[in-house]
Amino acid sequence: MSLLEDQIKELEDELQRTPYNKATSKHIGRVKAKIARLRDEAVSRAMKAGGGGEGFSVKKSGDASAVLVGFPSTGKSTLLNKLTGTDSAVGAYAFTTLTVVPGALEHKGAKIQLLDIPGLIAGAAMGKGRGKEVIGVVRSADIILILVDVYNEQHVDVLIKELYDAGIRINCRKPDITIKKTAFGGVRLSAVGTLDLDIEEVRSILAESKIMNAEVLIRGNATQEDFIDAVQGNRIYVPAFIAVNKVDLVDKETYLRIEHDLVARFGTPPLMISAYAGYHMEELKDAIYDCLGFIRVYLKPQSGDADLEEPLIIRKGATVADVCTKLHRDFVHRFRYSRIWGKSVKHPGQRVGLTHKLRDGDLLTIIIEH
Repeated sequence: MSLLEDQIKELEDELQRTPYNKATSKHIGRVKAKIARLRDEAVSRAMKAGGGGEGFSVKKSGDASAVLVGFPSTGKSTLLNKLTGTDSAVGAYAFTTLTVVPGALEHKGAKIQLLDIPGLIAGAAMGKGRGKEVIGVVRSADIILILVDVYNEQHVDVLIKELYDAGIRINCRKPDITIKKTAFGGVRLSAVGTLDLDIEEVRSILAESKIMNAEVLIRGNATQEDFIDAVQGNRIYVPAFIAVNKVDLVDKETYLRIEHDLVARFGTPPLMISAYAGYHMEELKDAIYDCLGFIRVYLKPQSGDADLEEPLIIRKGATVADVCTKLHRDFVHRFRYSRIWGKSVKHPGQRVGLTHKLRDGDLLTIIIEH
């Protein structure tokens, strides 16, 4: 174990021994901040250490990307082959996949890039088992599909911890926290809404990063962990869901027990599948599509009917500017205005600009300079 890992372990043990109360909250906040700083340093070293990385640079394609994350031999390659027809090597031994294997899934008009990566193992965030390359790919994906098999459903906890240690926050809304460093004046805290954190906890966490003067604005509630993440400033917030593979190999009682256990621990039911048998493959495609938060926008020429057969597939929260960029890189620069018919506007044919957010089913006309 490296020196950094030893330090992290000692601090984590200290946290376990320290009861949380108002008197200890300031100390606990500083210890958590130190752990986060050391862990980031360890992950950063792992990412830089040992060269190579061949096969891990994958150009993004399609409307969005989804990465398959799981331990070795959970069936990720079989699943990729079943969903996309990609020829990814399959074997009954660990690390059959040694590089990233991309595949293309088309579903409900969307083109989704699926990425099969080497199996994640305990310690991956610190660089073990091709961890540095794997984590790099995961951080760039639009969603994560956490895959375990029926014999190892407890691996979900290990995988989520490895993602967390690598700065990846799954199914979490990014906290609305602004930290503006100042030259003097100490730390000043403003909050919009009820806030559990107090000024002493905030100062303690900032002090660990040697920030003694700052204006802090927190909108909505935030935990110590949320504030530490905001201070570190390098967290990735990604939607994810859990699938349990090889369910064709167990009886109904075991199937239901695994499903019940995962619901109890994570609040949402996992998708129970068999890549080999093709069980629940259409449901899995739907889950990937829904998790990506796609919406459909129909393009309407300035003088003519909208194309209602082939919508443009974009992500929820996309703007007119995003559509322009997707259609042609010059459209944003040549943009004059657009008109919209649909749920995102108050009246049909409303004139809007580049920053207007679109909604599912909108009809869009874009006027550009010729």
